[in-house]
Amino acid sequence: MSEYHKRGGAAVAALNRMDAWEAALVLNLRLWSEGPAGQEHVRGEFDRALNQTHAKRAWEDFDSLLRRIIDLAHRPMVRHEVGCNCVGADECVFAHLVGTASAGHLNDAALIATLLVGPAHAEHIAILAGEVGQCARRIHKHHTAFPTEKPHRAVRLH
Repeated sequence: MSEYHKRGGAAVAALNRMDAWEAALVLNLRLWSEGPAGQEHVRGEFDRALNQTHAKRAWEDFDSLLRRIIDLAHRPMVRHEVGCNCVGADECVFAHLVGTASAGHLNDAALIATLLVGPAHAEHIAILAGEVGQCARRIHKHHTAFPTEKPHRAVRLH
């Protein structure tokens, strides 16, 4: 892999330092990128957390967003392994895009999207990212409604 393409993998954050819903989003991105088995795992998460209608729509939005980004990207999107605590630059941009869009800041989200795709597609990507983010936040609320244990906040680099 060339040095140019490695830039998107530079560690810029850590999963255990992100909001839980954003960390889950990055993990789902990684799983989805692994192929059919990982995609089925992500789809299963949606199925367990949401009713059938919402789960189907959430999966379609998530899958569509990632397929569009991959198809339209300036360069291949770089990611870390599923079990890695590091968050690469591309993964962080993706999480920031989804977070900004789902917070209702679509103009800013479209600008962030241009870090991944061309400007002609940025607005559509931002709108889709907003849908994905709203769902990710809803799933997180579902999973944390009755926390059973305190989250582990230890810092581990690798």
